Amino acid sequence: MIAAEALAAGLDTPTLCELAGWPRNADARDIRDAFEQALAESGIGLPDRGLARRHALRRMAARLIDGEMTPVEVATDDWWETEVETAAEQSFVALIPQCDCCIEYTLGLDQQTWAVQLRNAALALTSSPPIGPGC
Repeated sequence: MIAAEALAAGLDTPTLCELAGWPRNADARDIRDAFEQALAESGIGLPDRGLARRHALRRMAARLIDGEMTPVEVATDDWWETEVETAAEQSFVALIPQCDCCIEYTLGLDQQTWAVQLRNAALALTSSPPIGPGC
């Protein structure tokens, strides 16, 4: 979908056109390789892994606020390990447990209180100044 959106925005490379037609269930490694190739064809470099994770963290916070994901879905990856640089990022990441079953155990919060605090931290993160291009 990202490839199709990039094409619609005017970014046009042979690999991007090919990638836009791939199915959702294509191998993630193949998708990443093709996406990197499409970016290289466009003269766009990838950010380092840490910066990319920070951008993704901000997008995840926006998806949470927009109702595109639930608070429990936030705890389904290793986001709690993300290296952050701003207070807003730290506040959001500090509320992400290692798994959804650990909310009360690790954070000392009931699930409803945690969900409210997580949404508030997500709002603060998305309202904070962007960390650079792409956010």
